[in-house]
Formats: sequence, structure tokens, C-alpha cells
Amino acid sequence: MAVVEVQDLQKHYGDIRAVDGLSFTVEPGEIFGMLGPNGAGKSTTVEILEGIRTMDGGNVRVLGLDPHRETGKLRNGIGIQLQSTSLYPRLNVREQLLMFGRLYQRSRDVEEIIDLVGLRERVSGLAKDLSGGQQQRLSVGLALTNDPELVFLDEPTTGMDPQARRHLWDVIKGMQEQGKTVMMTTHYMEEAEYLCDRVAIVDHGKIIALDRPQRLVSENFAESTITFEPEGEPDLAAMQALPAVTNVIVDNGTVELFSADIPTTIGALLEHAAQNQVRIEDLHVRRATLEDVFLRLTGRRIRD
Repeated sequence: MAVVEVQDLQKHYGDIRAVDGLSFTVEPGEIFGMLGPNGAGKSTTVEILEGIRTMDGGNVRVLGLDPHRETGKLRNGIGIQLQSTSLYPRLNVREQLLMFGRLYQRSRDVEEIIDLVGLRERVSGLAKDLSGGQQQRLSVGLALTNDPELVFLDEPTTGMDPQARRHLWDVIKGMQEQGKTVMMTTHYMEEAEYLCDRVAIVDHGKIIALDRPQRLVSENFAESTITFEPEGEPDLAAMQALPAVTNVIVDNGTVELFSADIPTTIGALLEHAAQNQVRIEDLHVRRATLEDVFLRLTGRRIRD
């Protein structure tokens, strides 16, 4: 049985369709990601599944329960990390975890959670003195206090530096290894690709694609991408005319050539640059990513 079942979920705010007919399932033991820009409807969807927000239409089951009519039963089986968590400023890390643990019928060992989220060195630090990244890690720890079967993580690494983000990725992978199911939202492409077994790309309240990250990329792109920074304005017509080039994008001065034959395109590009005395800097090749998938499906980048 699916851990989460959603059919035609809808949530409206006046004329704004925040969630516009979403349907998906989350299977036991997987990390399921909702990927999309701010305002796409990700957090609203998760809050409905958590029983925090009401829906305007559709059917939802979480752990076999109705999150709005059986909220009490559901609370013991799920862990919630909100996009913004209000911590008690004058309680330290251990005290916060102990207090939250007392709210549930069962609770996980606090010392284990402290080590899991990497806060051992700050265990006596007051919440108000923690950095933004440390507060995020603490909020994830709070979501684990009742040893939940299903963990909801809403933009868990926002505000973290790259090292702290990588550490939390390991924590999330560890949850899966312990048999937990994780449903998370994110607008970080690399995060979704690294962590998620399946990803639903969400835009304007709709799911526009749903599959394994690698399959989403392979189904939309047979090409790889050549990126470089040209001297001066690039000749887009000439770039598009290069052999094997299927698309050309200019982003903040960087040219991206999507090519079905990288060696042929690079050879022609360098020849064009030499003939026209155009200097090319920072030339490299990368495979297509979820960022490219989002751009192809929506016509814009996720950060736009």
C-alpha cells in the first residue's frame, strides 16, 4: 500500500489555483521529491498532507488515514519539518528535543538524534545562538523525535552553506536506510537529483513531469551541453548553425550549446572562433540536468 495517495488535489485562494489537480503516490521506503520554484504549490500540498491546511477538492490518504479527520492518529506516524520552524530561543538543543519528544506516545533517543543531525558540538547552545544552518538541522531533528514512519521535509536545506547541506543530505539518506519514507520539497536541482528516487516537477500548481531523475533527463535530452563564455556578444545564428547543435541558450553571458555530437560541435566551434578571432573562455562539457528539463518544459529556469 502506498504511504501517500493523492488524487486530483485542489486548493484555491480566490482566483489563484495554488494546487490545481495534483495526483501522485509515495511508495514505502522511497525519497519522493517535489521540485519547483517558490509559489509552485509544493508547501501547500505538503501542509494539506500533514493535516495543517484544508483542501478544496480531491482525495488524500496518508499512512492509510484521512489527514483532516484522523489528525490525532496521523501525528504519531509522521514527522514534520516546516519551511520555517519557531524554536524556543532560550532552550538549548537537548532541551528542545526532550520537550518535543514528550508530545508523542513514543520518542527516539535524544542523544542519537543529536549525533544524527550533527549538533553534538552545539548541544548546549541556545536556539537563539545557533546559525541558520544549525537551526535547520535542529528542526529536522525535531521531526525525528517520535521515530516516524513518514518524514515530511519542506525545503530542508534552505539557508545552509554547501558543507552543511551535504551533511544533511547524508542525514536524509540515513533516514531511508533505516526504513523510513521521506517526502521533501526543494528548489535545488542538484539536491533532487542526488537524493530522490522519484521527482515530481511542479509549476503553477500542476505536476508537469514525474519520474526518476535520470529518466526525466534521458527522456527529454539525448544531448549533452557545451558551455563557454565568449568575448563580446555571441553570434547566435552562427552558434545555432554549428553541426549537431539542437538548441542555443545565453544565460548571464554564458552560452550553452545543446549538441548530439560533442566532438563535432566543439571542433566547429573552435574553428568558428579562430576564423572570427573570438576568444572563448571556460569551455567545458556537462550532461543535461533537471535544470535543463525544467527549462525545456516551462521555457524558463527554476530561479526566474
